[in-house]
Amino acid sequence: MASIYDFKALRNNGQEQDFAEFKGKVLMIVNTASKCGFTPQYKGLEALYQKYKDQGLVIVGFPCDQFAHQEPGDDAAIAQFCEINFGVTFPLMKKIEVNGKNAHPIYKYLKEETKGLLGGAIKWNFTKFLISRDGSRIQRFAPVATPESLDEKVAALLAE
Repeated sequence: MASIYDFKALRNNGQEQDFAEFKGKVLMIVNTASKCGFTPQYKGLEALYQKYKDQGLVIVGFPCDQFAHQEPGDDAAIAQFCEINFGVTFPLMKKIEVNGKNAHPIYKYLKEETKGLLGGAIKWNFTKFLISRDGSRIQRFAPVATPESLDEKVAALLAE
């Protein structure tokens, strides 16, 4: 695969999402979990999405249960949890794996493009990837980087 726009993933409702539809948008891709110390970041992610979605920001959440079994629910339960507790309206995908041989192809690509502290591996829930409008630049942020701390970076990419 040559770019993020070559991938497809299933939304939590089972519909296919072609990432080519996001060309020209600033993307933030996040692996999420409902029972994690970082789970309150859903609120910040949604606030960032609401602030910038009309300017071209798309946040895509990929629930993952690979870290301390912190995302045990099925896709419907995850969606309901996110909507009820955090008012999430940005796209949520089906639960995936982000590390190992069963890692989703999007995550294989993202990890190859941006090495983190553990080489290519994702360290924990709420690792964030911020992708420029043309898909050419991918920045990786650790789980401790709050959505609020990324506001200026998002705004800068949107202004390009």
